[in-house]
Amino acid sequence: MTFTTARRTVLSVAAAAAMLSVSACGGNVGGGGGEDAAAFPEGPITLTVGQAAGGSTDLIARSLGEGMSEDLGQTVAVVNQPGANGAVATQEVAGKEADGHELVLLNASLITITPLAVSEEEAVDLENLDVIKGLSQDDYVLVASAESGFETLEDIQGADSLTYGTTGVGTGSQLAQAILFAEAGVDGTEVPFDSGSPALTAVMGNQVQVATIQLGEAKPQIDAGTVTPILTFSAERNEFLPDTPTATEAGYDIPVSQYRALAAPKGLPEETKTRLVEAADAALATDTYQAFNEDNLLTPHEISGEEVVTEWNELRDRYAELVEEHGISLTGD
Repeated sequence: MTFTTARRTVLSVAAAAAMLSVSACGGNVGGGGGEDAAAFPEGPITLTVGQAAGGSTDLIARSLGEGMSEDLGQTVAVVNQPGANGAVATQEVAGKEADGHELVLLNASLITITPLAVSEEEAVDLENLDVIKGLSQDDYVLVASAESGFETLEDIQGADSLTYGTTGVGTGSQLAQAILFAEAGVDGTEVPFDSGSPALTAVMGNQVQVATIQLGEAKPQIDAGTVTPILTFSAERNEFLPDTPTATEAGYDIPVSQYRALAAPKGLPEETKTRLVEAADAALATDTYQAFNEDNLLTPHEISGEEVVTEWNELRDRYAELVEEHGISLTGD
């Protein structure tokens, strides 16, 4: 080999090494986190749910996680950490590293309603999170026991005595029912329960005459005739309960639904957030997820993270106005 040939070989090897080095650094002279985008996801992703296994929020997380896992090529493991309507889990996730490997499934009520029932220090703020995608809407329905004979809101207003169940402090069903009763002049004796299931059981047995329950929980009993739907709190009639009027139709503007969204700790690299949005969109588009929505009576509400923040903050302010206007205490004080 001549000196010239050898020198050319050395220079070629050096140039190739330099190109590999640039590639390893992201290969993007404009910067902006190319390395993070290329590497993500580097391993399994944890999707935390602040509610117990088997509930609506948990089931949504598992169905979403399954679809995202297929798109990302990494396991999306759902971890349940119930407590304080999801506040404990959400605050813990918000404090973790913003690398896209820690996610949380949010209930809107945690942001829009729970702050009306807890101290400012205990409230969860969307400012501490990057919201990735809005997912679905779960409506509430006011139901009456078959034994009560109630079929309309007017029947409830005209009752000589009334007992009604509530489903926990700071929940959408508690707020919707409290505002309706305040605006409609309904008086009665409150019987508190810690969730929708025992409240529904009490209505079925006529231990309380009415309660507001998530539609997914109440629909089997509505279909069986053991409880009677009075009205829903959605802005428009629910497609799964088309013959039941809304509170708005009855003259009371109380649009309260349970919305859900996917979020991560604040500060996600833009490329990582974009990849997570793509994976969520891919999951939501699958036949499996769409069938899941229909089977669980969920209305798709698939909006951007930015739209979620705007919508939920507006709802929080609206609910605060209504609570103040009617002198409602969600804590029972």
